Amino acid sequence: MRAVDIIQKKRDGGELSSAEIAYLIQGYTRGEIPDYQMSAWAMAVYFQGMNARETGDLTLEMAKSGDQIDLSPIAGIKVDKHSTGGVGDKTTVVLAPLVAAAGVPVAKMSGRGLGHTGGTLDKLESIAGFSVEMDREDFFAQVGRLGAAVIGQSGNITPADKKLYALRDVTATVDSIPLIASSVMSKKIAAGADAIVLDVKTGSGAFMKTLEDSIALAQAMVDIGTQLGRHTVAVISDMDQPLGYGIGNALEIKEGIETLNGRGPKDLEEVCLILGSQMLLLGGKAKDEAEARSILSGHIGDGSALAKFREMVAAQGGDASMIDEPALLPSARLHREVKAAAGGYIEAIQAEEIGVAAMLLGAGRETKESVIDLGVGIVLARKVGDRVEAGDTLAVLHINDASASQVEEAEAKVLEAYRLAAQPVAAPPLVYAIVTKDGVTRF
Repeated sequence: MRAVDIIQKKRDGGELSSAEIAYLIQGYTRGEIPDYQMSAWAMAVYFQGMNARETGDLTLEMAKSGDQIDLSPIAGIKVDKHSTGGVGDKTTVVLAPLVAAAGVPVAKMSGRGLGHTGGTLDKLESIAGFSVEMDREDFFAQVGRLGAAVIGQSGNITPADKKLYALRDVTATVDSIPLIASSVMSKKIAAGADAIVLDVKTGSGAFMKTLEDSIALAQAMVDIGTQLGRHTVAVISDMDQPLGYGIGNALEIKEGIETLNGRGPKDLEEVCLILGSQMLLLGGKAKDEAEARSILSGHIGDGSALAKFREMVAAQGGDASMIDEPALLPSARLHREVKAAAGGYIEAIQAEEIGVAAMLLGAGRETKESVIDLGVGIVLARKVGDRVEAGDTLAVLHINDASASQVEEAEAKVLEAYRLAAQPVAAPPLVYAIVTKDGVTRF
C-alpha cells in the first residue's frame, strides 16, 4: 500500500477502504507519511468529500491514535456536551451542575479560548483556586461522588487530529465537513462518553455561517456517533448574536451563576434547558422533552443546581464563596459605554465582531501564548429586536490594561457589530433544528 495511490484514488472520487484510511492515519501519526502527501490527501477530500462510512473510519482511527478514556468505572450513562464555539457561550458552566443535579453524570473535558471564541477552562479559572488539572483516578472519583467534573484534556488524546488540524490550518482545507466532523468526534469518542449532545452554532459568530451548512455538519457528526455506537443528538442553535449579555471570563461566570439562580438571561436559560433536556433523555432520566425540562427547571427553582456548582467548585479547589458572592470574582477598573449614533430597531449584532472586541480588551487570545485578563470584557445593553434612540447605551466595555488604541478599536468594532433598521425586528429563533439518527426536525 502506498500513500500516493490513496491520494490518487480520492482525487479521482474513489471511496477509500477502512484499511487505506488506517494506513494513512497511522503512517502520518508515526511520521512515516510526510506533510506534503497528507496535504494533498486533505485537498482531495476537500474537493471530493467522504461518505459516512469513510468519515466514521477516519474518526475512529484518529481516536485510536492516542489515549482512549474508559469511563466505565463511573456508574450511569455518561453524557457529554460539545459546542462548536461561539461568543458568550457559557452553557457548560450551567449544564454541568444542572444535569448532574438531575442524576446524569457529566465527565467533561473542555478547552481554552483562542481568537473570538471563549474557552470553558479560562472561564472557570476566574474562580480563585479552581483547578482544571486532575489525574484520571481523581477525575473518576469526583464524577462518581458529585456527578460532575470539568477538566482540561490530559495525556495523549487524538495526536493524529492535532497533527492533521495544524496542517489543514495552513493548507486552506479547514472548511471540509468530513474533516471538521471527524476532528470534533474523534475527541468525543476518545473521551469515552456513552452519549453525546452536540450544540452546533450557526450564524455570524459561528464556524458555520449558514443554516444548511450547520445542518450538514450536524448530520455528519450524528452519523459518525451512530456508526461508532454512541447515541448522538445535535441541536442547531443561533449565533447571529452573542448568547446572553456578558462576554469575557468572569463576566460569563457571573451570568452562569445568575442562570443557576433562576435570574439569568432568558436566551441563555432557554438554550441550556433545550440542551439539558436532550442530555437527560440520552441519560435515561426522562421519558420525553417535557418531563426533562420540568426536572431541570425544578433543580434551578429549588437551588439544587446552584448547590451542585458550589460543590463542584469546592472539590476542584475553587473558592466557593464566589458562587454566593459573585462580586468577589475578578473585575475591571474602568467602564466605557458605547452609545448608539442613531435611533432604530436592532436588526443584527455581528457576534464575531463583539468577540474580537472583547479579545482586544484582553478577554481572549490572539495566539496560544497570549495572556488573558479574566476580569475584562463586554456587557451588552441591547439585543436584536430592541428599540434604541441616539445616545442610548448599546454595550459597556470593561477595561483594565488595554491601550487607548485597543479600547478605541474595540469600541469601533462594537459599533460596527450593531446594525439598525427603521422598522420593528423580531428576535431570531434560539434553536433552528434538532438532528438525530432518524433525521432533521426544523422549528
